[in-house]
Amino acid sequence: MTDSQTPQLPKGEMVEPNTGRKDITRALNECLMERVLESENVKRAWQQVQRNHGAPGVDGMTIEEFPAYARAHWQEIRRAVEEGKYRPSPVRRVEIPKPNGSGVRLLGIPRIVDRVIQQAIAQVLTPIFDPGFSESSFGFRPKRNAHQAVRKVREYINQGYSIAVEVDLKKFFDEVNHDVLMNRVARKVRDKRLLRLIGAYLRAGVLVEGVIEPSSKGVPQGGPFSPLLANIILDDLDKELEKRGHKFARYADDFVILVKSARAGARVKESVTKFLEKKLKLKVNQDKSKIGSAKKCVLLGFTFPARIIRWTDKAFDKFMQELRKLTARSSGISFAKRIERLNSYIQGWMGYFGISKYWKPIEYIDQWLRRRLRMCLWKEWRLVRTKIRELKKLGSNLPSAIMCAMSRKGPWRLSKTLATHTGMTNDWFANTLELVSIRDLWIQIHYPS
Repeated sequence: MTDSQTPQLPKGEMVEPNTGRKDITRALNECLMERVLESENVKRAWQQVQRNHGAPGVDGMTIEEFPAYARAHWQEIRRAVEEGKYRPSPVRRVEIPKPNGSGVRLLGIPRIVDRVIQQAIAQVLTPIFDPGFSESSFGFRPKRNAHQAVRKVREYINQGYSIAVEVDLKKFFDEVNHDVLMNRVARKVRDKRLLRLIGAYLRAGVLVEGVIEPSSKGVPQGGPFSPLLANIILDDLDKELEKRGHKFARYADDFVILVKSARAGARVKESVTKFLEKKLKLKVNQDKSKIGSAKKCVLLGFTFPARIIRWTDKAFDKFMQELRKLTARSSGISFAKRIERLNSYIQGWMGYFGISKYWKPIEYIDQWLRRRLRMCLWKEWRLVRTKIRELKKLGSNLPSAIMCAMSRKGPWRLSKTLATHTGMTNDWFANTLELVSIRDLWIQIHYPS
């Protein structure tokens, strides 16, 4: 994976100094495979795959095992790719429950070597396609993210676009038409070897319970270049919406169109549905697609009541359920490990949902969480003498510690007594155990110093 050649134009393709920019771009796009396989590009691809970790593919090879395999086989693989003889392996089917409990999301996990090749392809194709993508497309693009999409929707609502058209694409990644997709890839990719390789990945198949199922359609979620391919096929939708002058924000296959009247919303929904189904051969889920008040629309786990950004009740309920799991009385892990997992989950959740302006539950969650942790410690200490000893060690006076330890009340009731609060103080949680504060994280996000 270290030896390669500097990308060159195919023999006979001389570019004169006065050749126009379009001709140079065309010539370069006819020798993209060399750029994909260039050693520095492959090295960056491997580093990205390594950072992403991920489960093994159908061959069972782990991230840790791959370097040794690559040292022994990369030159052979590289040669096969160059000569058009490389055949991607089927992806491994994995089912992930959807957050809303409405079923499962099907992921296709490629082998690590295929992930490296796909990542190398994505790194070459992204600079070619991305500059032409819509300003209203925010998913899986350099320097763009979900928060920008959410803020753009709020901006349109504040401008007076009071009606939201939410169009749900039914099993988008499973329904992508290969011919429609490859036609759009070929608009900018002239290297037939690379087009054949991308097509081979699309048709590689899926391993399900030991049987390889052919892939006649779809782009398996789980591959490094799947998000780019999704943006390529949906760019036609973006361009159509821009041509019509619509206000919208799209993140991968999630998008919202903002209009000023219900009548306009019905017209837009009908025409967009027709475009998606006729032009792009995608299926629209009519049961989940809807027209309604922009203040009630949902995008990426956020809604917009009173023209502000707020997490959805569903997202918040899931957050609280996960906190309950992490603070269950019988978890089988040390208290230090419990705090570590809590901190990691809270920081991740607040890093995404913390842009919500909804303050009301913030302080309550911190209080509730500390009470849950006091309950866990009380259960962990078990014996009366242990409870007395630990409370005294933390600063509770002896009579209060004895009274609390001898009580027949349950751990949840006792987690709110004077003795437990005097010992397990807020400062103790913050400074000694280093439990993160949801309140502090929220304030840092909205009022950075």
